[in-house]
Amino acid sequence: MDAGLFTANNVWMMLATALVFFMHTGFAFLEIGLTRQKNTINILFKNIFIITGGLLLYYAWGFNLMYPGFEEGDMGIIKFSMDSFGIAAPEGGMTPEYADGGYTWWTDFLFQGMFAATAATIVSGAVAERMKIGAFMIFTVIYVGLVYPIIGAWKWGGGFLDSWGFYDFAGSTLVHSVGGWAALVAIFLLGSRIGKFGKDGKPNAIPGHSIPMATAGVLILWLGWFGFNGGSVLSADPELTSLVLVTTSLAAAAGGFGAMITSTILYKNLDLTMFLNGILGGLVGITAGADLMSPNEAVVIGFIAGIIIVGGVALVDKIKLDDPVGAVAVHLICGIWGTLAVGIFGNLASGAQFMTQLYGVLIVGGFCIVTSGIILGVLKATIGLRVSKEEEVEGLDIHEHGMDAYADFRMNQH
Repeated sequence: MDAGLFTANNVWMMLATALVFFMHTGFAFLEIGLTRQKNTINILFKNIFIITGGLLLYYAWGFNLMYPGFEEGDMGIIKFSMDSFGIAAPEGGMTPEYADGGYTWWTDFLFQGMFAATAATIVSGAVAERMKIGAFMIFTVIYVGLVYPIIGAWKWGGGFLDSWGFYDFAGSTLVHSVGGWAALVAIFLLGSRIGKFGKDGKPNAIPGHSIPMATAGVLILWLGWFGFNGGSVLSADPELTSLVLVTTSLAAAAGGFGAMITSTILYKNLDLTMFLNGILGGLVGITAGADLMSPNEAVVIGFIAGIIIVGGVALVDKIKLDDPVGAVAVHLICGIWGTLAVGIFGNLASGAQFMTQLYGVLIVGGFCIVTSGIILGVLKATIGLRVSKEEEVEGLDIHEHGMDAYADFRMNQH
């Protein structure tokens, strides 16, 4: 391979890695904006813990657990040995012989490490304003350190889902619904925030304190998705990378329109938060098949995802679950939709592929529900998941962290 091409591929992958890293700023802004001022430090602390802890865990054993070297045709589920601890580049890891000249082994580790923390960030938003920080940190360590790489190995590491022909280009299921299933289990075990549901059972809006910040968060996430999906081409291939960026953007735009139109028809108001979550739903929906779809198909997938967002948010409210940022609707429900869409649209569309996609969704979902249920159930029975009523009412910032995000906040309350 030409040295210039190898370098160009690797530089693109490093840029994509940086864009995925920047998504954590977007997640933090989105979560802060859609929740109350008194819990801002708590949300920021969780997000910083996720990216630092996630990277260290992925270095310690996650990367080797996710790419364990299953043999060709091996129906692998898990492969772990004492050699799995820590990282060291293999022979030829810095040459074009590694990964078909797309990137070096070090770039591979860092790109995948950025993905690993994303699953836990999804849970952070769903449990905001009421979960104990210690319980969340323990959950994150186990879920990012063990559950995510095991599931990733089933497809991206060459395991049994890969052998079956299951397709998930950049992680509608392997990243987004992995986080979404855990978020669903967590909010079920936690219960709703005080005041979310009235005595008649009807949901009450608990407005976030900074919609401008939430809007900035969504735009940053959209930018980051160019690296999330574009980097998943795993080279700077001009045709495929440009197609992926086009389908990603069109699905995001169509998702926003789908949610805006649907929510306006149903609720007779132009709801910005629905518009924003529709964009995210479109992005999650296209992630499984961004490299397989035509622009027309990307628009359809995104638009349907936007409609799903409005229905998903209403459904979560209807079953008395409290998800402050809409994480279940965005990441779980649209993650499932995007994965199934690979069997309906694009180059692989067929009844057989649809069933393979469905089996993958069900297997990953079952594993996530069981594992997150065990982790969170044990935490609930031992140290507890939820803060006290007093802590929740006064805010987690002052109780969990002893500080305020905004210097004059506490003074203005008196």
